[in-house]
Amino acid sequence: MPDKEKPKPPAAPKFDIDEKLVRKLSRLLNETHLAEIEYAEGEKRIRLTRSIAPPAAAAVPVAPPAAAAPVPAAEAPKEAENAVTSPMVGTVYLAPQPGAKLFVTLGAKVKAGDTLAIIEAMKVMNPIKAPKAGTVADVLVENGQPVEFGQPLVVVA
Repeated sequence: MPDKEKPKPPAAPKFDIDEKLVRKLSRLLNETHLAEIEYAEGEKRIRLTRSIAPPAAAAVPVAPPAAAAPVPAAEAPKEAENAVTSPMVGTVYLAPQPGAKLFVTLGAKVKAGDTLAIIEAMKVMNPIKAPKAGTVADVLVENGQPVEFGQPLVVVA
């Protein structure tokens, strides 16, 4: 008795990937320092993600060295109390525009209210002001670096 042929399932619709769109979204992802971006048009969806931490660092836990000298307790709070921290998540800029003079440099004298940096968040430039007069003891971030809420930016002593 001949075997009956089973009906074939319908073929899945072909999904052509628009390479130009993927490259454009990748550039946008990197320029904005986002972790994920999704684009949808009709039934088509493209989602790009990137890892914030390097894959090797995330895969292998690293134990602190056994012979590491502990940081004196008096130093950490002093730096923390004098550090100006980020009030938001965004990208920090240390100059008003590319190629311009930096707002502050190591050893510079600042007055209360002087602009120390700018944080771009949601395409809005937010000035970060010095809370008090003093001397810039340390600049803890680099120009164009993504920053998190509460991250120390500049130490004014």
